[in-house]
Amino acid sequence: MKAIIYTRVSTDKLAQETSLLRQKEELHKLAVENNLEVVDVIEERASGYNIERDGILKLLRCIQENDIKAVLIQDETRLGRGNAKIAILRCIYKYNASIFSISHNGKLQLSESDSMVLEIVSIVEEFQRKIHNAKIKRGIKKAIVNGYRPEKNLSNRNQSSGREKIEVPIQEIVRLRKNKLTFSEIAATLRGFGYDVSKATVHRRYREFLNENEGNQSL
Repeated sequence: MKAIIYTRVSTDKLAQETSLLRQKEELHKLAVENNLEVVDVIEERASGYNIERDGILKLLRCIQENDIKAVLIQDETRLGRGNAKIAILRCIYKYNASIFSISHNGKLQLSESDSMVLEIVSIVEEFQRKIHNAKIKRGIKKAIVNGYRPEKNLSNRNQSSGREKIEVPIQEIVRLRKNKLTFSEIAATLRGFGYDVSKATVHRRYREFLNENEGNQSL
C-alpha cells in the first residue's frame, strides 16, 4: 500500500528541526510495522490553524492523483488544529485513504466528538449533492420541454470507427464533473436528457476527453 509521511512543526526555530527529524524516523518505523510503502515525505513549518499550507495541498493532491492509500502522522494535530483539522481529515477520508499515527501505534482512532462532526459534514455534503443534482435534472427537463436538444450539438456524432458509440454530450459531462458531481450523478442527469448511459460509459468518455486534451497540449 502506497503511503506518504507528513510532518509538521509550527515555527522555523532551529529547535524544531529535532522534532521534524524525530517524526520522520518514527514514521518510517511505523510504515515498516504496517507494511506500507513510503513514496514521499512532506515537511511543513506552519501553524496548524492555517489550512492554506503548501504541504497539505501537496498531500491532498498526491492522495487524489497518485493512488495514495495511507497517510502517516505523529498525531492528528500535525494535520491541523481546530476547524482546519476537521476539514483536512474529511478530505483525506473522502479520497478513501487511511491515516496511521504514532500516538495510536497504527490506524488513527478519532475521538467521539471528531467522529460525530465528520459524520455530520458527510451527511450535509451528500444532501448538497442531491439538491444540486435535483436542480440540474429539473433544469434539463424544462429545457427539453422548451425544445432544447443538446444532442444536435455533438461534435462527434458523425464520427464512427468500429462499434458504434453511445452518443453523449461530452461538454455536459465535463461541466458537471467540474461541479463536483460523481459519475453516477452525471449519468442520472444525462438520463434526464434522454441519454441511456451508465456510470461506466460516462467515466470512460470523460477519461477519453482528458486523454485527447493532454495529447493536443503536448503537440
